[in-house]
Amino acid sequence: MVTGFQGGSHILKPLKWYASLHTAKGREASRAFLVEGSRAIKQIALAAPERIIEIIHAGSMEKIKGIDRPWRMVTAAQYKQVGLSQHPAGPLAVVTIPEDAGSDDPPASPGKKIVILEDIQDPGNMGALIRNAAAFDFDGILCSDKCADPFSPKATQASCGAIVSVWLRRSSRFRDGIRKLKERGYRIIAADSEGQALRGVFATPEKTAIILGNEGNGISAETLRLADDVVTIPINVSKVESLNVATAGAIIMYLSNHPPA
Repeated sequence: MVTGFQGGSHILKPLKWYASLHTAKGREASRAFLVEGSRAIKQIALAAPERIIEIIHAGSMEKIKGIDRPWRMVTAAQYKQVGLSQHPAGPLAVVTIPEDAGSDDPPASPGKKIVILEDIQDPGNMGALIRNAAAFDFDGILCSDKCADPFSPKATQASCGAIVSVWLRRSSRFRDGIRKLKERGYRIIAADSEGQALRGVFATPEKTAIILGNEGNGISAETLRLADDVVTIPINVSKVESLNVATAGAIIMYLSNHPPA
């Protein structure tokens, strides 16, 4: 195994340590997760380079040239032991998990727009929602502990590096987080099939938090009671029962920035 470092010393870890980051238990113990692919790694390096602990690769470093972080070269066989996919797509980055990711308390300065996720089950949807939130300039994501782990391999791949561009909180007490946002003056808007039309809801710029619910059951009654407004996206229900939650989230996030007349 060959290893190198740009800018200082670095302690090598055994391959099994990287492989342990495929599991929730391993990520929790190490406070780190894996991201695969040069595009995602470059996005992380652009937004939060200090979060990258190390970059592992088994081939050319050309696609991530200029990222001044520790790196390690391994053989193709060794890379397969730690890569996230059956056919690894480029380099692999080890990225830190913030210490406050398990808190229900939003940051001191949460930003103007927040997404609240209740019991999103599919990690692909979780990652896509994180990517959507970053794309539409939302500042953070507060989610229930029954949501898919945002730091799991499938979720991080779907987020395509955007996971470091928003703050994240995942807690069993996420409703306490919603209450704290309400106390700080946030308008809580829930997306539900029984809601009102979106027209006029986002007309006045203000601090906003949007709630999106479980793929099959939507938002629970207990969480809906915390909302100031409940909205829906009109669709042709004779053709489709509902929208994918990531798609619905993208539409509502966009409209929060560009309110319909």
